[in-house]
This record gives sequence, structure tokens and C-alpha cells, in this order.
Amino acid sequence: MTIAAPEASLNALPRADGSARYSYAGYTVTASVNGPIEAQRRDEHAYEAHVDVIVRPAAGVGGTRERHLESILQSSLAQIILVKNFPRSVIQIVLQIESTPENAYVNTKLVQASLNLPIIPALFQTAVLALLSATVPMKATATSTVVAVVLEDGSKKIVADPSPKDIGEATSLHALAFTSHDELLLSESEGDFTVKEWDDVYERAQEICCQSAPKQAGVDMMLDDDASGPDMRSFLRSALETKVASDLYWK
Repeated sequence: MTIAAPEASLNALPRADGSARYSYAGYTVTASVNGPIEAQRRDEHAYEAHVDVIVRPAAGVGGTRERHLESILQSSLAQIILVKNFPRSVIQIVLQIESTPENAYVNTKLVQASLNLPIIPALFQTAVLALLSATVPMKATATSTVVAVVLEDGSKKIVADPSPKDIGEATSLHALAFTSHDELLLSESEGDFTVKEWDDVYERAQEICCQSAPKQAGVDMMLDDDASGPDMRSFLRSALETKVASDLYWK
């Protein structure tokens, strides 16, 4: 199954310091960023800013699933934001899940609590885009992807950006993020897997997040290898170039 290319728009919310809307693989997430602003005493840190991440579900009230996602995202984003530049401050990131992919094979309401990892790349990528929109100082940008190990015809294969059906049949699922310096930033896994399978997952995820498309005469060239997934680094750069061109078009 062919997945449509990722889409992003910046400054989607006019009243926030920065915002972004990101859509890919059936997930649509909108994020707002405010800060650095003065922190309340319970969040105040004498030497660095507190990164406050709030995840809101598409329907209903957030629960344990959202709190788990918030803790993963907070620890990862705090590593790339220059938090020591803003002591006694808070940077608030609110992520609103608008839609998730439907699975025609299972009742999604029954499995919703276990589906944490597949949505992490969408949440992470939206947060990074919103931080860039808000011009929050960062050490590096970052990109993220999810990879599944699926058993097919007696052999296991690596599937990037798996469908809900692939996720249901996967023996293991992995969400990874890499910085623009090709350093591993986030790694979350579930299921049973071998060291060899982990190495294959790492290589595939690194290829998606870190390998830029080749250039010819200063123009990005699109690769025809759909199996390797989208070029997330080129996508991130393209989204920012579009925003800068729009901001500079004042005449």
C-alpha cells in the first residue's frame, strides 16, 4: 500500500507563539508552542527552562496513554532545546491529535490503550515543526519514524510506517528519532526481537531520518525507492523553506 507524502503547515494558530499542523500515514496532529514564559513556582528551575508537553486525544479526556506519551516527548525535546538559556522559565507544547488511521480488521476502541508507539513520530514531528515556527533556540532539529518487524510467509521483514494491519501482525514495533547530527535521540520498542532485527530496524530508521535525497544542479532529486520510506530530513527543510519564502514575500 502506497502512503501519501507527509504534509505540514506552519503558523496554523494565529494566537500562539508558534504552531504547526502535520499529517502523515493517517495521523493528523496540530501543535502550539508558547514560551519561554515565566514559570510557576512548582515548575520553576533555577538553571534551566521546564519543557511542558501536553497531549490531547482526538476524543474524550486524556488518561494514562497520554501521560506516557507526554513523558517520552518531554525527555526527548528537552535534549534538543537550549533550556539552559532560559532559567526559571517554561516552554509549553500542546499537541492536539485530530485524526488517527482506521483499522478495518479490529475494533480500534479495544486496542487504543496499547497503541502508543505508532503515533509518537507524528507527535514528535509536529512538536519540532511548532518549535521552529516559534523560533525557540535549539541545538539541532530532529526527525522521527516508526518501524515494524512483520512475519510474512515464514520470514520476518522490516516495514517502515506500518499500516494498522501491519501493526496488529507485527512481532515487534519500534519508534526512533535522530537529530540533524545523525545522533539517536529517541528509541522506544515493544514486542520480541533479536539483536539482528534491532540492527536492521536501526539502519532502516536511520536511512529514513538522516539520509538526504541526492542533488543535481542544486535541485533535490526524489528517490523511487518507496520501501525505504520518505526522506524526512528533506521534508523538514522543505517545510521551513516554504515558511521563510512566505514570510519574505511582503510586496
